[in-house]
Amino acid sequence: MRLKSAIFVSALIRRCQVEGCYATLVRKGAEEAGAIFVKVASLDGTAALYGPAPQSAFDESFPADRKFSVLVAPGSPEADADARIARELKFDPDIFVLEIEDRQGRHFLDLVE
Repeated sequence: MRLKSAIFVSALIRRCQVEGCYATLVRKGAEEAGAIFVKVASLDGTAALYGPAPQSAFDESFPADRKFSVLVAPGSPEADADARIARELKFDPDIFVLEIEDRQGRHFLDLVE
């Protein structure tokens, strides 16, 4: 069984705090199953954006773990990540948006290769 989105986001924020970087919830989505987008700002004007991996990336019909894919590559202008988030919000207003500020660009997510 997959964790509710709100619990996953809370756990990710806590993980960031433990690792010494700042994370904040920019937009709260649907508690049960809202899509989660994570922006990682490197504090030098660049950012990366991670979002839900496509269903085709999973071996199972209903994955228990959340996996993410790169939507905006690390080192891209922060405005590119913000523009992508704005497009996602037009498509689905029930998304979570989490922003992590970390000079090392750490995201603490499981990525699909």
